[in-house]
Amino acid sequence: MIVMKMLAAQPNSGSSLLSTPDKLEDISRPRVLVVDDVPEVLRAIERVLGDCGYEVDCTTDGDFAAEMVKSKRYDAILSDITMPGITGLQLLQMVRDHDPELPVILMTGDPSVDTALPAIEHGVLSYLVKPVTPDVLRKKVSRAVQLHRLSQMKREAFRLLTESSRSDAERKEMNAVFDSALSNLYMVYQPIVRWSDRSIHGYEALVRSGDSRLPNPHALFKAAERLDRAQEMNRLIRQLAPHPFVEDTGRGYLYFNLHVQDLSDDRLIDPDSPLVCIANRVVLEITERASLDQVSGIRTRIAQLRDLGFRIAIDDLGAGYAGLSSFACLEPDVVKLDMALVRDVHKTPTKQRLVKSMTQLCSDMGLEVVAEGVETAEERDVLIDLGCELLQGYYFAKPDLPFVDPRLP
Repeated sequence: MIVMKMLAAQPNSGSSLLSTPDKLEDISRPRVLVVDDVPEVLRAIERVLGDCGYEVDCTTDGDFAAEMVKSKRYDAILSDITMPGITGLQLLQMVRDHDPELPVILMTGDPSVDTALPAIEHGVLSYLVKPVTPDVLRKKVSRAVQLHRLSQMKREAFRLLTESSRSDAERKEMNAVFDSALSNLYMVYQPIVRWSDRSIHGYEALVRSGDSRLPNPHALFKAAERLDRAQEMNRLIRQLAPHPFVEDTGRGYLYFNLHVQDLSDDRLIDPDSPLVCIANRVVLEITERASLDQVSGIRTRIAQLRDLGFRIAIDDLGAGYAGLSSFACLEPDVVKLDMALVRDVHKTPTKQRLVKSMTQLCSDMGLEVVAEGVETAEERDVLIDLGCELLQGYYFAKPDLPFVDPRLP
């Protein structure tokens, strides 16, 4: 009821993060599904979002909401967690099974780790604690809609770029650009520090290209996928990354991002490869954002990597949809907290509770935790207080040629 009163206290302000409803006329109106078992809350939220130009569907029933998601197109879902029938968490999981990219915002008047952790595991976009002001509501829903529209545009762009009707000349030109990018590949390294003794724990290797036409890793990997040359590029990266560590044995661990498809490549375990030659100093990072289902015999491959001396890390913990399944498959030695949890952690009590709980749980399981994306001294200090011993981010050093010394005040 508090939420309803706060929303009702600020009727049509005429403001919207999409500016005005007039600006929505160029495209179909964004549609938002709102689920809450309190009718007054539904009406209040419907009024706020309707004033912003959204088309709003409302229901008090989680089961009916799940059916609506299957039958209609939505740009975002806003749901209470505690409801009769299926809960908001169950609805979130059902939405993920139906559409992994559809943004879901959850609200609760009773925040707890027991609901926040599963929400993050299943890819919730925002976890809002009631009471929620109209301004926060507008901002969160606007961001959700924008992200969903962006993902749709990216899919359409990818479809257009990969159409079989692309001419031989176009494909030849794309291959020439990619060849140039491969010939100009190089690695940069960002330090990971152990704060207790101000030491260097290791460095994460990150790929770059000197070709301005594919200037960043995202562009490189997208081009590799479009041209069906991802394995070729990944093999080259695995050749380049270990070189500085072969020559300098005092730089700790090499953290190396492994594409999930690399797990199926037998060259990954070639005893003569540069990466295998220093395996006892390498931590292979596998992102939680990726699906491990596509890898046949993954447990056998992980066992082979361990026998060679590699350590395994789950990257982007808290950002993916894999949840506990990734732990069961990989049995990691290290977890890396997604930078979305780290960003502004000193300002967000909910993030602090989550990071503390995750860190304590990992400690109990004998896992090391790396907090990546640290950009400020305030974030650093709170993370240390929450039990994060290993830290990485621009606050310490930007990725650079080997080996940049971190800032250790």
